[in-house]
Amino acid sequence: MTLIPLSTLRRAAREALAYVSAQGDVQEAEAFVASNGSLFARLSYTSHIPSNGVEEPKSRESYGIGLRVAFRGAQGTTVGFGSEPSDLSVTGVQRALEKARLAAVADPDFVSLPRPTGERRTLRRYHDPRVMRMKDADLAGAGWTLVGGALDAFASAEELLAQVRSPEQVLDLGLIVGGDVTVLQERVAVASSHLPRVETDESTLVMSFITAMVEAKGAKGSGFWAGTHLADFSPEPGAQAARNAVRGMDGVRVRDGVYRVVFGRQAVMDILQGILLGSLTVEAFHAGSSTFQGKLTRRVGSELLSIYDDGARPGYAASKAITDEGLPTGRTDLIRAGRLVGLMTDYYGYQQMLHDPRAREKLGVDPREHQGALMPRSGFRFSGGGRQFGRPPRTSSTNMVVEGTDPQPTEELLRRVGDGLYIGRLWYTYPINGAAAGDFTGSVIADSFLIEGGRLGRPIQANALRISDNIHNILEQVIAVGDQPRATLVWATDEILYTPEVAVANVHMREIGEYMDSVYPAA
Repeated sequence: MTLIPLSTLRRAAREALAYVSAQGDVQEAEAFVASNGSLFARLSYTSHIPSNGVEEPKSRESYGIGLRVAFRGAQGTTVGFGSEPSDLSVTGVQRALEKARLAAVADPDFVSLPRPTGERRTLRRYHDPRVMRMKDADLAGAGWTLVGGALDAFASAEELLAQVRSPEQVLDLGLIVGGDVTVLQERVAVASSHLPRVETDESTLVMSFITAMVEAKGAKGSGFWAGTHLADFSPEPGAQAARNAVRGMDGVRVRDGVYRVVFGRQAVMDILQGILLGSLTVEAFHAGSSTFQGKLTRRVGSELLSIYDDGARPGYAASKAITDEGLPTGRTDLIRAGRLVGLMTDYYGYQQMLHDPRAREKLGVDPREHQGALMPRSGFRFSGGGRQFGRPPRTSSTNMVVEGTDPQPTEELLRRVGDGLYIGRLWYTYPINGAAAGDFTGSVIADSFLIEGGRLGRPIQANALRISDNIHNILEQVIAVGDQPRATLVWATDEILYTPEVAVANVHMREIGEYMDSVYPAA
């Protein structure tokens, strides 16, 4: 794949803005030009059914222009968005402009397109040129690296060898390795009426998520990795998935009850992404749908817990130098030592809240006295595969980081729980009773164990247990936060969560399916 050079995108954005701004009915405008590449290698290895191991690598390339335009007219200002794929010429700009004009509607909440915030860009040349030049052979090689890591881990697992009479019979247990390697290549340029210059950015993202299974034992394990540079890629996610699958053999069932729980990194991610993060945006507060309505600056969780979004953190996988509105990225503290101190937003939401006559009621404070907590660092055009020209910006997180004010090693988290559960992977975690209520549920599907006497014990059977609780209880009942955050992948999004393990008291769990006499009794 060959992306369009950054110099070409810069020129196209500048010329598009000049053309649109020269039209008599245009009040202000923004031109966003992007060239994206998405590369995928699907993993599909089965020991007992003929398979390719790594499926044929696939790629998708797109480029085009998106225009946000405010028009002046007899009835006042109207605002519209239009885009045109695969054409950066004047003709393409004309088509996008006409679409924006046809789509324009009156918007009483519109104040202006983005203006400088006073913050400065801090990231430059942070992407991996090698990823930008990546070939099919490189992508397939990355896939085989992961499959090889998983098979090596299976082959050396003493627990598997103990199940058979010869090493060759390990394959008869039904070993499965699935998942993918996903690579994003992104180049963008933004020109806007109120910004002093055309802003450009170049970013790369490499991700892998692996699921391994020992089918004969009903065991599943997962591994994951995210980064910006191929030099950091290794077989470890595949090996991790295989080791977790082996450890999960012959799982036990768990009865309904209230437990002390250590949530693994992927489980923390699923709760945050599915339940919490949507309530930490200005848009949610404006709409009255946040579970923290009216609580800005107030305590909302344990003093041991802090959460922030940082799109400008060097070396982190989802970092971007600028937003897709042309503004600098940076760190937005959301929860600091249990207190709600900030919200994510794009520029539209930022202005919308500043001019909302009910803002004090919605936030709990006057937004003009707390503008630093509402800075527009989160306006992106993500769609699960790059920064897309065909959609207007919206609030999206980048590197969401979970930290402890007193971080502890895993052994200490297990010791504080004593007897309870280690929940390593949740799936389909979603709100019930509406997002504002904070109630949610999610299924335990892998990488989970009993904690017995402060140590990991017997595995928990996959798909036989679910969490059924409230996000406020989870936040308030945190009793320890781990000291080793790792990049954790969110399904079908471009954001990355860096989270450690988190220990929580009094978590409500429910058994799935028919009760059996062999279940592990609740404490």
